[in-house]
Amino acid sequence: MLARKGLLPDGFLLTRLAEDQNQPNRGRFRSQRARFITKTGSCNVAHKNIREQGRFLQDVFTTMVDLKWQHSFLIFTSAFLCSWMLFAMIWWLLAFAHGDLEPRDPNGEPGPVPCVTAIHSFTSAFLFSIEVQVTIGFGGRMVTEECPLAITVLIIQNILGLIINAVMLGCVFMKTAQANRRAETLIFSRNAVIAPRNGRPTFMFRVGDLRKSMIISATIQLQVIRRTVTAEGEVIPVCQLDIQVENPLRSNGIFLVSPLIISHTMERGSPLYELSAQSLASEDLEIVVILEGVVETTGITMQARTSYTPEEILWGRRFVSIITEEDARYCVDYSKFGNTVPIKMSSLSAKELDQTRGIQEGSSNTGQLQGWGLVRAGRGGFRRGGRTCDSSAPQPWYAQSETPKEEVEKKGQKKKVQLEVIGRQIEEDGLGEMSD
Repeated sequence: MLARKGLLPDGFLLTRLAEDQNQPNRGRFRSQRARFITKTGSCNVAHKNIREQGRFLQDVFTTMVDLKWQHSFLIFTSAFLCSWMLFAMIWWLLAFAHGDLEPRDPNGEPGPVPCVTAIHSFTSAFLFSIEVQVTIGFGGRMVTEECPLAITVLIIQNILGLIINAVMLGCVFMKTAQANRRAETLIFSRNAVIAPRNGRPTFMFRVGDLRKSMIISATIQLQVIRRTVTAEGEVIPVCQLDIQVENPLRSNGIFLVSPLIISHTMERGSPLYELSAQSLASEDLEIVVILEGVVETTGITMQARTSYTPEEILWGRRFVSIITEEDARYCVDYSKFGNTVPIKMSSLSAKELDQTRGIQEGSSNTGQLQGWGLVRAGRGGFRRGGRTCDSSAPQPWYAQSETPKEEVEKKGQKKKVQLEVIGRQIEEDGLGEMSD
C-alpha cells in the first residue's frame, strides 16, 4: 500500500513479496483467523443489534466526523440545498402575500414598493435565497424597507448560513487532521520474530517513521489478547494482558529517530513464558501494538496500531540491520525493513529452558563439598564462612559455635574473653603509659 502511494520505493514491495514466498504459509490450509486489530490499525469488530440508535444523534459532530467522505459531502450538499429551498419558499410567500407577483403594465402607473425587488417567480426567489446565504450580491435583487418581516427573514438566513459553514469547515478540518492520518507514515514490520537475546528468548518487531518530523513523547504499549478460562469455569473471550517493553528505564517511552526493534524478554511473569515453537501455531492469541505520541508539526495526539497473530510470528529468525553510516550521517535502507534471517534456536519455551537450566545447575552443585556465604561475626558484622554440605540439617549461625564453658575448660582450650574486657584493658594500659 505504501509503495503504491509513493512513500516507499518499489524495491521494498518486491523484497516483501520475495520474503513472503520464502516463508512457510502456516495458515494456507486453515480458515483465516479472526483478529481484533487489522494490520492497517482499524478495529475489526462489527457492532450488531444496537437498539439505542438515538445516542449517535446526541453527538452529531463526532458522528459526522466519523462518517466517510462521500457521506459527509452528501450531507453538506443536502444541508445547503435544503436551506436554499426553504428560504426560497419563504421569500416567494412574502412576495405573494405582498402582491409583488401580480402582473403590472410597464407603461402604466408604478405599483407599490415590493418587499424584494426583481422577484417575479419561484426561480427568482431561489436565486435571491442563494445570493443572501452565500453573500454574493449581484445587485439586481435586494430587500426594501417596505416589509419588516423580510428584514427579519434576511437576518435569520444569514445566521443559519454562518452556522452551516462553520460546521462544514470544522468537520472538514477534523477529518483531514485526524490522528490516524499521521499514522499512515508510521510502518510496522509485517512479521514479528522470536530469537535469543542475551541468552533469553525475546519477542521482537520493528517500527519506523517515514517522515523527518519527529513524534514527541512517543510511547509504545503491547497487549496480549487471548481466550482464558477461570478456576470457576468462566470463559473470558477477551482477556487483555500488558507486556513489558524491554527498556533500561523500565518505561514504554521510545525515541523514534530511526527504525527501532522493540523487544520483550519472555521471562517469568510474561504472558509468553510458556510459548514454544510447537505450541505457537495452535495458540489462540493476538499481540496488539499501540504507538502513541504528539505530532511535532501540528501538536495533535496521534495513535498507530497493528497486531500480530501466531501465523505472523516467526520462530528462530532475526531482523537484518538496515542502518549504515555514510558521509558523517546515518542512512536507513527501507528496502530491508522487514527482512529476517534464520538463526539457531531451541524450540523449547522459556519455561522449559529455565527448568532444564535448573536441573543442570543442581547436578553441577552436588559434587561441591562446601558452600560459602556470609556468616554473622561479632556485633553487627559479617565474616566469610561456610558449612560442609552433608546430609544433616543446616544449623543457624548462632548455634554453630555454642559449647558449654565446662567443655572448653576440660579440653584445655583458652577461656573466652568478652570484647568489652579487652577494650577496657587497652584503655588502662594507655593511661598508664601516659602517666609514666
